[in-house]
Amino acid sequence: MDLVIVESPTKAKTIEKFLGKNYKVRSSYGHIRDLPKSEMGIDIEHNFKPKYVIPTAAKKTVTGLKKDAEKAKTVILATDEDREGEAIAWHLISALKLEKRPIKRIVFHEITKEAIEKALKNPRSLDLNMVDAQQARRILDRLVGYELSPFLWRKVARGLSAGRVQSVAVRFVVEREREIQNFKAEEYWTIDADFKQQAAEQIFEAKLNKIGDKTLEKFDINSKEKAGEILDDLKNVKYTISGIETKETKRNPHPPFITSTLQQEANRRLYFSAKQTMMLAQQLYEGVELGDEGSIGLITYMRTDSVNLSEKFLTEAKSHIASAYGEKYLPDSPRRFQTKSKLAQEAHEAIRPTSVFYEPEKIKQHLNENQYKLYTLIWQRAVASQMSEAIIGSTIVEIEAKKYTFRSNGSIIKFDGFLKIYPTDMKENILPPLEKGEVLDLIKISPNQHFTEPPARYSDASLVKILEEHGIGRPSTYAPTIATITDRGYVERIESRRLKPKEIAFLVNDLLVKHFPNIVDYEFTAKMEDQLDEIAEGKEKWEPLIKDFYKPFKKNLMQKEEELSKKELTEEASDEVCDKCGSPMIIKTGR
Repeated sequence: MDLVIVESPTKAKTIEKFLGKNYKVRSSYGHIRDLPKSEMGIDIEHNFKPKYVIPTAAKKTVTGLKKDAEKAKTVILATDEDREGEAIAWHLISALKLEKRPIKRIVFHEITKEAIEKALKNPRSLDLNMVDAQQARRILDRLVGYELSPFLWRKVARGLSAGRVQSVAVRFVVEREREIQNFKAEEYWTIDADFKQQAAEQIFEAKLNKIGDKTLEKFDINSKEKAGEILDDLKNVKYTISGIETKETKRNPHPPFITSTLQQEANRRLYFSAKQTMMLAQQLYEGVELGDEGSIGLITYMRTDSVNLSEKFLTEAKSHIASAYGEKYLPDSPRRFQTKSKLAQEAHEAIRPTSVFYEPEKIKQHLNENQYKLYTLIWQRAVASQMSEAIIGSTIVEIEAKKYTFRSNGSIIKFDGFLKIYPTDMKENILPPLEKGEVLDLIKISPNQHFTEPPARYSDASLVKILEEHGIGRPSTYAPTIATITDRGYVERIESRRLKPKEIAFLVNDLLVKHFPNIVDYEFTAKMEDQLDEIAEGKEKWEPLIKDFYKPFKKNLMQKEEELSKKELTEEASDEVCDKCGSPMIIKTGR
């Protein structure tokens, strides 16, 4: 009998269904070794050697796995194919004392019979470069957390925390809030008109676009008086169509989801937080009970920055699209998308359904409401990526009156293509059939006052996007980072699900920006992510990276410990006077 070990009991249950009686599948319930919580757990004097312990909660699991391993002919480690999964497999070898036992490491991107059988036929050795990259990240985060957080306790307030990626995320949120606070609204006006053809009923809108040869900029009409002058000049004039331009544009489908785009779109369309999206995606990946079929993995691995699609999926999608919607919805050849990431190291495929034929409506009864919503989004996006482009007809009509030119834009979907199953928020604006030289009836003309608005606070979607754009974090870190900064009390979700920083976030962020600039520097943090990628590729060793970071960090920390006082950081003078003693009062920050 062979023993297969995975991280999750749901995953174990799904895989067990595909394997015969010669296999036993067990779960490690995640990590079975970690750095101790009660101490740093890193030997700084001896090349940052980590000290791993088996947490109390994992001891029973380890005991059970040891017994199963002793009885097994071969132990097969089937943890996820990313750095975290590779590290779990490495820890299992040590904790279960498997170093001298026959071991196989298998990986797959979807939990299906075909994928599991293929993985069993193609085992590989453990990738120690990926393990080193995971260890380096863990050690870096431990050093920052266990040295900088107590500093914040002593200098600001107990219970605060700092982190290599979380503090950068807080900085983004704080800086956006300062932009909002410093924002000054500017006034601008538009001149809007309603027209119709003579002897016709359909009314359409147009905006003043040009005065003479000059196209209007946003603030060209910046007062009620200017708008009034234009309206006075437009009294009793003739409105004639001076130009009509029609054209067709093609709109291509989006690539299938990667981790960041799934989190962004699920937040935008379904209002799911990044954490909620990943939790649901994990459930769909590990397996859902589909009645008589048993537990089935419905999507491929959800931590990925690759947009590749397997040949099997491309074939399935082509067959389904042709039969469900017709040949005209198929492009000339399958669409293949280019991965933008410099190193799509987390997995080798985009997030897609394991089978096109598990259509959302067909399996709806087996999913809870949120699983169904997310699965539908993933299924639609992946299938739509293999459909024809949409053809949009657009019309621009220009209407002249004296030196003034109004413009009306019309659009119509001539062929829906991929929009048939993955609609966007595009709205049609159908204009009546118009001709150049035609004189129009003016129904209404009005000046409208507007004010510029401050930038929006970050949502989960926009924060993930900005982190990704700056190269901060990786697919596996976006959701935990946002969860951490909310759980630790730095930001709160306000009514519109936007992230607003609390007062303590401003204080801690300003302290870190001024006294520990590298910790919250965007370029420094992104460069470190690139170095971790190089470790995963085997191009760099992890110990020098830690050493190069830690020595100046520790030196600066000791210097700031001496220089900064709690009073200086947490007390602020005020104009208030004590009614008992007449002394000036201070504002103090504390718990």
